[in-house]
Amino acid sequence: MTSVSTHILDTSAGRPAAGVAVALEVRTGPAAPWTPHGGSATDADGRCKDLPALPEATTHVRLHFDVAPYLARHAHNPAEAQQDAPRTDHSGPRDSGAFFPEVAVVFAVVPGEHFHVPLLLNPFGYSVYRGS
Repeated sequence: MTSVSTHILDTSAGRPAAGVAVALEVRTGPAAPWTPHGGSATDADGRCKDLPALPEATTHVRLHFDVAPYLARHAHNPAEAQQDAPRTDHSGPRDSGAFFPEVAVVFAVVPGEHFHVPLLLNPFGYSVYRGS
């Protein structure tokens, strides 16, 4: 069985990011179309442990993190106090103040392994890696 889990750490606050919607999509080859395969939301510890097992022929996975609502709820823009920091306009399409309102992570999988893919998040950037 091939499985996926993830968690999100808000690096600007040093805490888990709870309540972030995560969608899981799969495909069976590099040119195959993406197929929705479930979703979840991060728990109080910032983790999604309940994503469904992957179908047998899966070769690629896409995790889509809808981070804008979380960042809007936890807006704390200490960077704006810096003279050279980018200003955020809270009156337009970026109401959350997030430069990246969503994050999509695509990775290859091999059958029979577990893939843990953490997201390190802040309003102006993010990083991902294969965890354990």
